[in-house]
Amino acid sequence: MPERVLVLRRRIRWIVAITIAWNVIEGIVALLAGGAASSAALIGFGLDSFVEVLSAAAVAWQFAAPDPEGRERTALRVIAIAFFALAAYVTIDAILALTGAREPEHSPVGIALAALSLVVMPILSAIERRTGRELGSASAVADSKQTLMCAYLSGAVLLGLVANAALGWAWADAIAALVIAVFAVREGVEAWRGDACTTPVAALTGELADHDAHHA
Repeated sequence: MPERVLVLRRRIRWIVAITIAWNVIEGIVALLAGGAASSAALIGFGLDSFVEVLSAAAVAWQFAAPDPEGRERTALRVIAIAFFALAAYVTIDAILALTGAREPEHSPVGIALAALSLVVMPILSAIERRTGRELGSASAVADSKQTLMCAYLSGAVLLGLVANAALGWAWADAIAALVIAVFAVREGVEAWRGDACTTPVAALTGELADHDAHHA
């Protein structure tokens, strides 16, 4: 086996380990802050962190095997389910906000947490996606999209908390959340279909499109 492949697999394992550790801490802090402020938005944000843990754990499980490719189908299915769960939560949370069933409370801790997540998550996503592309792993690329989706959700939560604190706009995060839900469903469908035997891995990871564009 080429040395570069071993290096990339090891990098993937490190990335998902860091992602899992970060999201466990983030989820606990968000749940505690959300409970203290009676904020459904922050509690939902904390639950979303554990959805990301599920997705990253699926990739960790895959790359713990001597032959990760043999576990890719199952990993992709788990990631797809994680996307669908995220979309379901975001949609329900947005509907509750728009109908006035709940209103985000002021939470300085929540604002700081969402802002920090907005910085950390895109970095982890970019590293995992670049590594997954080079390795030709559709599941790693799919998980990187899940991580990036969580960054978008962090932005939506941050926007909602700041807008509510500064302007009293309790509905601000709901509109952004609905947009995120649409993208989450789309990515979930792509991940679910990503195990088709007739689809080249290069196409799943986007490298085929990059190659065609380069030679166009």
